[in-house]
Amino acid sequence: MTVADNDRLADLEALRLPLTAYAYRMLGASSESDDAAQEAILRAHRHLDRFDPARGSLRTWVFRIATNVCLDLLRGTARRALSVDLGPASADGAELGAPRPANRFVEPMPGSRLLSVTDPAELVIERETVRLAFVAALQHLPPRQRATLILRDVLRFSAAETAALLETSPAAVNSAIVACSPRPSG
Repeated sequence: MTVADNDRLADLEALRLPLTAYAYRMLGASSESDDAAQEAILRAHRHLDRFDPARGSLRTWVFRIATNVCLDLLRGTARRALSVDLGPASADGAELGAPRPANRFVEPMPGSRLLSVTDPAELVIERETVRLAFVAALQHLPPRQRATLILRDVLRFSAAETAALLETSPAAVNSAIVACSPRPSG
C-alpha cells in the first residue's frame, strides 16, 4: 500500500461523520445510518482503484456511493412506519392497540454522532438539519427527491455535483428542489 493509498484511506475515514449524518437524514434511523455509512466506506475502500480525481472530488464520489446504499435500503421491503403513522387513536378513550416494533420508528440520534462543524453559526444550522421533526418530514419525500434536497440544501453540493451524483441533469435537480419548496397560499 502506497502513501497515497494511506492518505485516501484517512480521507475516507474522515468522511464517516458526514456520511452518517447524511444517511440519518435519508433513512431516519440511527442503526441503519451507521450501517449505511460503514457500507459506503467499505465499498469506496474496495473500489478506490475506480476513483478518478479528474472526474470529481473523493467526497462527491463517496457520497454517490452512500446515496446508492441509502436508496437500496429505502427500496427494502421491511421499511419502518413514518412518524405520522404513529399518531393517537382516532376517538377519545379508544385503545391504541399493540405498539409497533422499535425498528418501525423514525429515531432520534445524538448530535455528537452527526455534527461535524465547530463554527457556532454553522453548528446552529447543522443542528436544524438533524432535528427529529426535520428528519421525519424528509421521510415524506420520495427517496431520490429526498437525496436531492439533502445534497443541495443541507450539504451544499452544487447542482452539477448533485446531478452527477444522482446520474441526472442539473435541470432535473433544480426542478426537484423547486418541487420541495412551499407554495404561497392565496
